Amino acid sequence: MPLSSTMIGALLGLGTQMYSNALRKLPYMRHPWEHVLGMGLGAVFANQLVKWDAQLQEDLDKMLEKAKAANERRYFGITL
Repeated sequence: MPLSSTMIGALLGLGTQMYSNALRKLPYMRHPWEHVLGMGLGAVFANQLVKWDAQLQEDLDKMLEKAKAANERRYFGITL
């Protein structure tokens, strides 16, 4: 998964830079270092997005487990 997210992010950064140059009607590879920078930033963004999604899923699972336990205490823990 990390390799695929890195490649997707790099392609996203490269595509963004090339699209920016195309909109301004400049040569696609006007400043190659901008493409490298865009690819690096895109890769970092995609990897952080994957980490954030995994952490979000873990936090959601914990919250759902707490809610389930609270509901069980509330409805099944009552003795008459």
